[in-house]
Amino acid sequence: MKPSLSEREGFAAFVLRMRSIGLTDQRLIGAFETTPRMSFVNGSLGNVAYGKGSLPIDCGEFIEGIDLQARLIKALELEPTHRVLEIGTGSGFTAAVMSRLAGRVLSLERYRTLVEAAQQRIQALKIENCILKQADGRQGSSHDGPFDRIIVWAAFETLPKPFVDLLSSNGVLIAPIGPTDGTQTISRLLKVGSRFEQQELMPVRFLPLAEGMAAAL
Repeated sequence: MKPSLSEREGFAAFVLRMRSIGLTDQRLIGAFETTPRMSFVNGSLGNVAYGKGSLPIDCGEFIEGIDLQARLIKALELEPTHRVLEIGTGSGFTAAVMSRLAGRVLSLERYRTLVEAAQQRIQALKIENCILKQADGRQGSSHDGPFDRIIVWAAFETLPKPFVDLLSSNGVLIAPIGPTDGTQTISRLLKVGSRFEQQELMPVRFLPLAEGMAAAL
């Protein structure tokens, strides 16, 4: 099925915005192109699916704007051999995109409703190297590690050591760090031997990572 005109136009506008900031990675752009974003948002929001702003989804949650998602996935520098851990599945869109760039993606989400909906979308795209689980994201997934790349779509007040410990050698962690009631900074941590190189990427406002799994939703 051919994409609708609005979807083609939305994607084209997204690509132009990425080019304007120097993001021209064809593997990354191709992964976004083959993952129809309009399938991952509520139907009434289809006309703004490729916009910069965050969008509401079920369970009172939201997904980040596509521009920010692209910049952070680019910062992961994903390769086909990488094992990726994502905290915060949301709609499943970023898990699907990363699955086209990495060897295996494990995505954790506290809401069963979101996991089930995301699973249906990913299965419809015939993506087979992505595993979604309802889990307490604060606990990570130590029995599935180590991971070459970890990305967290929620904020920490300080360096999240449990996730740092899950990184393999030369692994990369991307997460917002800072006060949960204010502005945080997206940090990129590269594990080099027993030390870490930290790079601050951009200011953001993320909600703190919630504890536990949702009981009802």
